[in-house]
Amino acid sequence: MTKDKQGRYKKYTRLWLALALLVVILAVLVVPPLVSVSRYKSRITQLMAASLGRPVRLSSVELRLLPRPGFLLTDLTVEEDPAYGAEPVLHANSVTASIRLLSLWRGKLEIGRISVDEASLNLVRTGTGRWNLDTLFRNAAVQSADREHPVIAYPYLDATNSRINIKDGAEKLPFSLVNADLSFWQENSGDWRIRLRGQPARTDVSLDSADTGVVRLEATVHRAPKLRQMPVHVDLEWREAQLGQLTRLVIGSDPGWRGDLTGELHLDGTAEAAQVKTRLRASNVHRAEFAPAAPLDFDANCGFVYHYSGRTFEKLVCDSPLGDGHVRLAGDLRGEGVPPHFSVELDRIPVQAGLDALRTVRSGFGPGLEAKGSISGKITYAEDAAAQNMQETPVKTSIHGRSRLQKPRPAQGPLTGSFTVEGFQLSGDGLSKPIRLAKASLDPVNAPVGQPQGLTATVAIPSGAPTPLAVTAQVGLSGYKLTVRGPANLARAKELAHVAGVGNAAILDPLSGDAVAMDLSAEGPWVAGQRLSMGSAADPEATADRVSGTVTVRNASWKANYLASPVEIAQATLHLGGPSLLWDSVAFAYGPVKGTARLELPAACEAPQTCPPRFEVQFGVLNAAVLQSAVLGAHQQGTLLSTLIARLRPAAAPAWPQLEGTVKADSLILGPVTLREASATLRLAAGGIDITSLEAGLLGG
Repeated sequence: MTKDKQGRYKKYTRLWLALALLVVILAVLVVPPLVSVSRYKSRITQLMAASLGRPVRLSSVELRLLPRPGFLLTDLTVEEDPAYGAEPVLHANSVTASIRLLSLWRGKLEIGRISVDEASLNLVRTGTGRWNLDTLFRNAAVQSADREHPVIAYPYLDATNSRINIKDGAEKLPFSLVNADLSFWQENSGDWRIRLRGQPARTDVSLDSADTGVVRLEATVHRAPKLRQMPVHVDLEWREAQLGQLTRLVIGSDPGWRGDLTGELHLDGTAEAAQVKTRLRASNVHRAEFAPAAPLDFDANCGFVYHYSGRTFEKLVCDSPLGDGHVRLAGDLRGEGVPPHFSVELDRIPVQAGLDALRTVRSGFGPGLEAKGSISGKITYAEDAAAQNMQETPVKTSIHGRSRLQKPRPAQGPLTGSFTVEGFQLSGDGLSKPIRLAKASLDPVNAPVGQPQGLTATVAIPSGAPTPLAVTAQVGLSGYKLTVRGPANLARAKELAHVAGVGNAAILDPLSGDAVAMDLSAEGPWVAGQRLSMGSAADPEATADRVSGTVTVRNASWKANYLASPVEIAQATLHLGGPSLLWDSVAFAYGPVKGTARLELPAACEAPQTCPPRFEVQFGVLNAAVLQSAVLGAHQQGTLLSTLIARLRPAAAPAWPQLEGTVKADSLILGPVTLREASATLRLAAGGIDITSLEAGLLGG
């Protein structure tokens, strides 16, 4: 071919391409307005309803040719199956429905892809455990198996920037996925693929959605008559979740936990028998107000078989390294009516890790404490074995031809095994000397079957007294119980009270002296607000720490900054556990003045009321001059009351606390006058003293 012919050929080719492009442009600009698709609205609605298996409503339809032929649908609503509620399963203001081009050659109109943006999708679960997607999958399975009728080609469903709501029956839960991208299509007839990405959100609390993480899901669902019988494969990943925002998402409040979490779940099988593998990784877990010296990290891997109908977990195995040790959980949770069976094995778990975990769930617990030592052992829980032990009967044995009844073995509870703590040492946070234990054992509490189970340990802690303190601790899944009995050096007792986080420990600070005798018990949940259930002695409604018992003080001194001299206390007993803190049977001496007293300090007071402490002081023979000398420190001119009031309102001396109470004396000597059975009601405040009443006997009247 000559160069001239080649040039003319290229010229004609370009001309034809230009004409074809012009025709296409004219078709795009001219044809859609001329073609009325309103008469196809009903056909398109029926086609989409048949594809989705739900009634469909839409407001208007427009034809679109580029980038591929399709329709623009306005105000699309996909109705819900009445069995799942009245709210639409899907609503979108604008939808793009693309046409399958090959279907046009066969003279049919089929929707190949439905794309929605900023849509709202409702996932509904009924009380019987069925989901509203069950109908869609079941319709697809039935139609795929029906060989007598043509199979409807389900479109590729694509949603971007959408919201997925979760409903429990008619009630819409506050949980949802926002900024969600969802793809839903049939790879083969009856085989579904699902792809999802979104951010978890909660509507009834304020959340930073950037810190709730990102959920990604890839799933394959194969054909079966029912949803729970369909073979499925699921890969679920939850990344970049911040622990504080995650707890707000789950429980609606922020308990102050911080850290980064990543979770994975892989599922194969059916809902009736699904093999599940999970992995949960956490790093730098701590409280907001406290960062441990070594971060609390864990990487737990679990595997189990889940049965949806019975809500049972079989062949459960979880492993996680923790510090230099290892944790392993194994067992079966077989559902209602069948006792569970599981075991927990610890291998050289650092005590510091347990302390950090406790500080993570409990605010204000010993931020300066440091622990050494390790925990090892294995505990097994088996209710069926415990029941068998309880039903054992005496066995008849024969010795040298003579029969006798063998004494049955003592019945064991469902918990067996033990944990051993070795090399324990607790130091820091104001402890003058570390608390050391060479070895301690946590053994099961033999509670009846059906009662909350736990572990207990009794240890002897040196406390500066001739004999050590006897401390018994009982721990369970929901909380703890602790008893402390025995003598202790007063300074050491104050240290232990502060380390334990006793809220009223400051009441012992002004005291100094010899040993005290303690008989105390404390109990509470691990997490604030959690119900405690650890045996019949505990209140199942209790959601806070409770301390009860007595502290007896002997030969101590109490110094207040508003008194000139310390008060010597021969004996006093502090009662804890009631609505008030009560100092009772206080035998005291203030200089030459001796008496007995009772002081009640309200533990709590509802605003705007004021609840000042109340006192009762009893004297035998009280000489006013001696009292004046004791209170003022030296004799001054004036009457007792005038100088006492002046003392109560000095220019620079510390103010007296607000107090109310009564002062009684068998005999009150006022110079030459003696009052019998004197009783005065007083109200003390920072600004002075108010004697509201005074009664006494004088000259027989």
